[in-house]
Amino acid sequence: MNEGRSWQGKWASRLYERVRERGFSSLTAFADAHPTLPLVELAEELGNDLNAVQVFKGLVDEAERSHRVTRMVRGQLVRELYESFPNGWPAVMDDDARMEVAMALGSWFGFTPLTHQERVNRASDALLATPPPSGWRPLGPDDELLLTLLPDEDA
Repeated sequence: MNEGRSWQGKWASRLYERVRERGFSSLTAFADAHPTLPLVELAEELGNDLNAVQVFKGLVDEAERSHRVTRMVRGQLVRELYESFPNGWPAVMDDDARMEVAMALGSWFGFTPLTHQERVNRASDALLATPPPSGWRPLGPDDELLLTLLPDEDA
């Protein structure tokens, strides 16, 4: 895709038009229907003239309006984990696995609104201090362990 093309015209209108064409009332509903797809793939599902940053911005905007930012942040962790660990959490935490975990958590932090970065740091520290079971793969933002690590606190 021509990256510059995705920013041409009324991209937000295009984004929501594509979501509605696929039968969803919101971008969040579309993302919830594909909880393990990375943002790049979510954008690709909506067409070759949209990009991951636009999808993320739309998800953040909707989460802020509905007071569900924490849930959106958990959802982004699911996407990062599936992209980094398609077979689930590593069985052995050797140097390579620790590096992969650090990269996934760093990417998650990078996609976290400023309002939630401190909480994401604490959740990341908890995951590193007490890793989940080998093969753990959250199915979505309402995973029991994720809810423990990052409970809803949105007002």
